Amino acid sequence: MKILLAPDVYVNASVAGAGFAPAQVVDRVLGNKKARQKTTEWVLATTAKMLSAHPAFKKDAVEPQVKLIRDLVDVVEADDHDPADWTGSLVAAARAAGVGRVVTDHPDLADRDEVDGIEFVSSDAWMIEQQTPPPPPPPKKG
Repeated sequence: MKILLAPDVYVNASVAGAGFAPAQVVDRVLGNKKARQKTTEWVLATTAKMLSAHPAFKKDAVEPQVKLIRDLVDVVEADDHDPADWTGSLVAAARAAGVGRVVTDHPDLADRDEVDGIEFVSSDAWMIEQQTPPPPPPPKKG
């Protein structure tokens, strides 16, 4: 799975119920034993900040939750960006992770056209893609 999970997907999965798309995406991606998910310190730090600010998430659960995520991913170094610049930070993180897609539900980014060669897709759209069977092979000539 050549994708990067954005901080909002980790947060939504941490807060939402198991049946919601963000939780399904995180379960599927982090549970993949063939290829570990890559992320950056910016993604983890932003996830921690968002969880700390979320009224439904217990403050004392933030550190263990981020540690759990960290234990399930490989952290790669990305170019520095303004932490408030989600687009620039996610593009840099995707490049550092060697992926061409970012799964995010950020209202300004989800299902947006490519930005500098990186595609942004919502967790709902990504789950639909994963559940859709591939097209049939073309008919044989002859």
